[in-house]
Amino acid sequence: MNIIFIGAHPDDCETKCGGTAALLAAAGHKVHFVSVTDGSAGHQSDYGATVAARRRLECDESARRLGLAGYHILPNADGHLLPTLEARADIIRLLRQTQADIVVTHRPCDYHPDHRYTAALVQDSAYLVMVPGVCPDVAPLRANPVYLYMWDHFRKPAPFQADISVDVTKFLQQKLSGLDAHVSQYYEWLPWVSGKDFLGAPEDVPATPDARRTWLHERFLAVFGANYTSESYEICEYGRQPEPTELQRVFTGLQWT
Repeated sequence: MNIIFIGAHPDDCETKCGGTAALLAAAGHKVHFVSVTDGSAGHQSDYGATVAARRRLECDESARRLGLAGYHILPNADGHLLPTLEARADIIRLLRQTQADIVVTHRPCDYHPDHRYTAALVQDSAYLVMVPGVCPDVAPLRANPVYLYMWDHFRKPAPFQADISVDVTKFLQQKLSGLDAHVSQYYEWLPWVSGKDFLGAPEDVPATPDARRTWLHERFLAVFGANYTSESYEICEYGRQPEPTELQRVFTGLQWT
């Protein structure tokens, strides 16, 4: 199957879905990551085209480590995303080109406007991916994909509902390797912008690669707990509604909750 994870920024998919992606790729599915923005605002000192180019290389390395079929970055500026017709068309075309069977993205309630608008754009692609008169330059899908939301902790206007959970403990080192590929984020930007609330302050980041990986694993386990080793998804009411047996065939280690 063709399974497409769509985040607003490079590294969003690794954070919430890296273990699931590695599991699916190992099972023989074609797994793609998509970043709807270029990540050009994601650094405290080196922003703009320079950091966007650096993050492109980090995405390529993450894709190699996770076994992805592709890592796509759409041409939208980080921090400036809007749910425009043009951005929607880009996503519709990409889902058609990858022949998406399952699409995973953010929920529409989120702290970051890029996350919220990514959710809106992906939701709005449901059904339209099958309409020949929309983006007629790319052949429509013959079936609507299943749309899933990745886990988050936000509770208003509605909390996340875990319909399925995927045990990724066997792929935790591979997930960690995908996270570790994003050096500019986990060892530079996020400690600077989040400090003790997430990974820790910049001075807490170890100097050597092995020590950094150990530190990153320990911080993710402390921050996310069970959501680090078991990745959960909510079925979107848009798109095709799957039977439990269908998803159980796809997600090895899945628990239907």
